Amino acid sequence: MIIERDVGRWCVNTRAAISEALRRIDTNQQGFVLCVDDEGVLGGVLTDGDVRRWLIKQSVVDLSQPAISIANTSCAVALDSEPREDVRRRFNDRIKFIPMLDSRRRLIGVVRRRSLLEGLRIGDRLINDTSPVFVIAEVGINHNGSVEMARRLVMAAKEAGVDAVKFQMRHMKHLYREAPGGGVTGEDLGAQYTLNLLDKFELPAPDMLRLFDFSREQGLIVLCTPWEEESLAVLEKYGMEAYKVASADMTNHPFLETMAKTFKPMILSTGMSTEDEISATVKLLRRCGSSYALLHCNSTYPAPFKDINLTYLSRLKALGNCPIGYSGHERGIHVAVSAVCQGARIIEKHITLDRSMEGSDHKASLLPDEFKEMVEGIRQVEQSLGTGSARTLSQGELMNRANLAKSLVAARDIAPGELIDESSVTIRSPGRGLQPNRLADLVGRRAARTMQRGDFFFESDIAQPTAQPRPYRFSRPWGVTVRWHDFQEINRVSNPDFLEFHMSFKDMEEDFPRYFDTPLDLDFKVHSPDTFNGDHLLDLANPDDAHRRRSVAELQRVIDLTRKMKPYFRKATRPVIIASLGGFSTDGFLAETDVQHRYDILAQSLSELDSDGVEIIGQTLPPFPWYFGGQMYLNLFVKPEDTVAFCRAHGLRLCFDISHSKLACAHYRMSFKTFVDSVGPHTAHLHMADARGTDGEGLQIGDGEIDFPALCDQLKRVCPEASFMPEIWQGHKNHGEGFWLALERLEAFGL
Repeated sequence: MIIERDVGRWCVNTRAAISEALRRIDTNQQGFVLCVDDEGVLGGVLTDGDVRRWLIKQSVVDLSQPAISIANTSCAVALDSEPREDVRRRFNDRIKFIPMLDSRRRLIGVVRRRSLLEGLRIGDRLINDTSPVFVIAEVGINHNGSVEMARRLVMAAKEAGVDAVKFQMRHMKHLYREAPGGGVTGEDLGAQYTLNLLDKFELPAPDMLRLFDFSREQGLIVLCTPWEEESLAVLEKYGMEAYKVASADMTNHPFLETMAKTFKPMILSTGMSTEDEISATVKLLRRCGSSYALLHCNSTYPAPFKDINLTYLSRLKALGNCPIGYSGHERGIHVAVSAVCQGARIIEKHITLDRSMEGSDHKASLLPDEFKEMVEGIRQVEQSLGTGSARTLSQGELMNRANLAKSLVAARDIAPGELIDESSVTIRSPGRGLQPNRLADLVGRRAARTMQRGDFFFESDIAQPTAQPRPYRFSRPWGVTVRWHDFQEINRVSNPDFLEFHMSFKDMEEDFPRYFDTPLDLDFKVHSPDTFNGDHLLDLANPDDAHRRRSVAELQRVIDLTRKMKPYFRKATRPVIIASLGGFSTDGFLAETDVQHRYDILAQSLSELDSDGVEIIGQTLPPFPWYFGGQMYLNLFVKPEDTVAFCRAHGLRLCFDISHSKLACAHYRMSFKTFVDSVGPHTAHLHMADARGTDGEGLQIGDGEIDFPALCDQLKRVCPEASFMPEIWQGHKNHGEGFWLALERLEAFGL
């Protein structure tokens, strides 16, 4: 069982409405709330089952009634004075939690059955098998007695991206024995060395408490290791949320029992302890109802790599039946990062400003830059671990598969109704069509369409197509993406208002007038290539001036081509050029100051372009774009605030790519609705596609996470005149089948 003293998330006032109680049940995810009066006296318990049973009996549901009116007022309770074993015996299949009361029936805790899945909760932070790794920077006594140095260590830890900073508190006269004759001269040499350091560097409790406040002001969780009861009393009075227990106290059962009575979460290092000693401590903690985690640790400074035994983490988890972690004293960052692969959900390392300073902890500590590198490595590893579920293709793999894999293609011209045998099919790259393992599904069928030698076979050749082109009706101008080779066919089979030419750098070299019989009664748009010959990525914000100047020159070529295309489209007035304007980085996201500098470079680049007769619009971008077969990082036109600021400052309008921006909202945990409200008024054109997660872009409408009916209503308010096109990845395959399906669905949603 676990006894929790922080009861705020479980409680509602007895005057609260049923609706408020339901909201609290939904928030705490535990299926119940406790109704207490203004004095904290328990009135009753309300479970989600109680609410369901009440609802069934109602002909008219009134959720404004007091929750206490339908609560169970004769629920099982426990008194704080009762033996813990008596409380434990009250649990059964029906009773999953028990309110703990004092002698005046005031609620002082909640006793619950222990669950490994629920993990360890420190404030609002949950640590379990699926949560992000909880990273602790151990300041310890590496401040060497200086409050100013301690503050610098806290700031360095914050800059490194940690979750928590940890300190140590000692009352020396209560911690160390008084040796015969006084002093420490009779102690072993090692103890003398340690006592001398502590005597010089230990900070007074008032200074420590001010450091705690300073750390919390920086948005960090504060942990502290009390070394004896007097320090624990000081920390309890301060309101410490959780405690770190040093390896030295792993076998100090009387002190652990005292700490357990605080009912605060505990993180215990297991250095210097045998497995039997660890098991005994776990038994004690469980008997006390403590919430805890165990850290594997080797208590030498620095620890030899051969002694660390990271594989023990799995054994430690079995022993503790709790979240586990690693407290490292070895040199470097690699062992700590690797511990995440072994299941560690907490990582603790010492931080220092200078390893040459006096004190053994400094030698086993990381410098600020090293700590930051370790945190980045941990975040990369925890992302890479995944869930262990069935293997699926990432968006990047899908793109590379389309480029690199092989397809079933027609080995000869095939007429409709003709039997497809093995001689009719060959295997060629790229992988845009049916994969070769579908050959048996294809052979023996009758061709449903005319095929020329080299045409891809598609899913619709072995099953009914999901959509067919037809005329569509929308409240705003719409079009589809085309290339030189297919725009005439696309225009014949439907009724677009414009065509959007997605250019490759090779397309720009084509003798394009040969594709036109006569000017079309349409408007058009041009999507600039992102990549150009020689692996050049268009980036008008690149601080490398040579790269920037080439990008300006390449976009100028797109402008010049667009002006030449204009006479072939009767409805074209000022053609739009859509461009991903830049802001790429390869190793991580840029700092805010660097982002603003890139925007300044972009403004300079745009001013150097001759854009007379056309309009350049910047595309909203995803945080993790795919280029050259891999993933990069994007920093401009990803967040709404700086995007809108640039648009206002420079009169730029946008191509609002719905899929890209949904991914950005997922990564930065922003409201997508708020994003749309911010960016919509600056939008000239929309790219419509679904999205999933942080990098699953270009999905078919309805196959991802976007609420399209709600989005379509919102777009009517914020950008009613913006044109749109379905930007479905590989939507052009099989004569635009993906586009037609997207248009059907968007039409149904009233776009």
